Amino acid sequence: MEYAGKRPMIYLDYNATTPVAPEVLEAMLPFLRESYGNPSSSHAAGRRAHDAIEAARAQVAILIGASPEEIVFTSGGTEATNMALRGVVLAQPHRRHIVTTSFEHPATAETCLLLERQGFRVTRVPVASDGRVRAEDVARALGDEPALVTVMHANNEIGTIQPIAEISQLAKNKSAVIHTDAAQTLGKIPVDVDALGVDLLTIAGHKLYAPQGTGALYIRRGTVLESLLAGAGHERGLRPGTENVAGIVALGKACEIAGRDLVSVQMELRGLRDHMLGKLRAGVDGLVLHGHPTERLPNTLFVSFPGVHGARLLDAVPEIAASTGSACHSGSSEACASLLALGVDPAMAMGPVRLSLGRETTLRDVEHAAERLASEWRRLRHRGILPA
Repeated sequence: MEYAGKRPMIYLDYNATTPVAPEVLEAMLPFLRESYGNPSSSHAAGRRAHDAIEAARAQVAILIGASPEEIVFTSGGTEATNMALRGVVLAQPHRRHIVTTSFEHPATAETCLLLERQGFRVTRVPVASDGRVRAEDVARALGDEPALVTVMHANNEIGTIQPIAEISQLAKNKSAVIHTDAAQTLGKIPVDVDALGVDLLTIAGHKLYAPQGTGALYIRRGTVLESLLAGAGHERGLRPGTENVAGIVALGKACEIAGRDLVSVQMELRGLRDHMLGKLRAGVDGLVLHGHPTERLPNTLFVSFPGVHGARLLDAVPEIAASTGSACHSGSSEACASLLALGVDPAMAMGPVRLSLGRETTLRDVEHAAERLASEWRRLRHRGILPA
């Protein structure tokens, strides 16, 4: 990969989006070329498209330990999360209480805010300084009749992994539906819906080496949702509209690859991540790693460089594609909401850098990136360029 400069680009923004894997592209191409039948049509072309969708449904289900009929395809993680949260509360009008956390992805946080404006009560459980939610805090927040508990499996910025299984049990004790956003965990750590105990789980294809605009929602058998859209009976009537056959096939193939390579990818990413952290600590005095030291994604570092704003540091190394936080709001000059939720000083929360590794990251990539970031940090410090 190259950027508009002389050096090849080092891509370290896999939590924002991943490239489409070659095997995934090959799987979807026939459905962009010759196999263009409508999956609702009864002729041979339509049946082939329908069969491809059902095969992909099975591939997604296998990755998370679900049944194929529990998978509904969507346009991505945001739609899946909206379908889950809004669909649940619309189906339970007698229950008006939602429990979530103070540092969810915007797809969850903004949906909860929308529901709050519509009269639902939303309790936002704080996170500890290590970036993890405490199950006992969730227990205190539940009250008598919660409709829904929604906690992301792993934070997209800091990378901390949440105790979903413990939280799910607490929710079940109150007969609440439990949802988790697993966009960042699929393909990086094991994800099993029964082990997690969740009723609803969000999948985003573009975090998993499938194209952008693909996703799915796992809906445990027996969980009732109201449809948000009116139309025909596609996807069990929950997501009307002619299916994106090529995108669905791509997501299925990406899930198959993720399950096949999970152990090796997890070990490789963790080794590269830890090596990069060691190089950064050796070159940057006072480097701060945010979040839990071990209960975190194997590919993610969220770090602050003392005395230098993360955006200015990244501007100084344009050959490194990284971010100062979530791609959904990384252009903002405001302090990182995830760090503020952890109680981090606002001055430090203005300048973190997220370095997220992926399948194509090499040892040379992490070593060169660490060296360049450290040397530019020293230069900016020497010139006295401090946070804005």
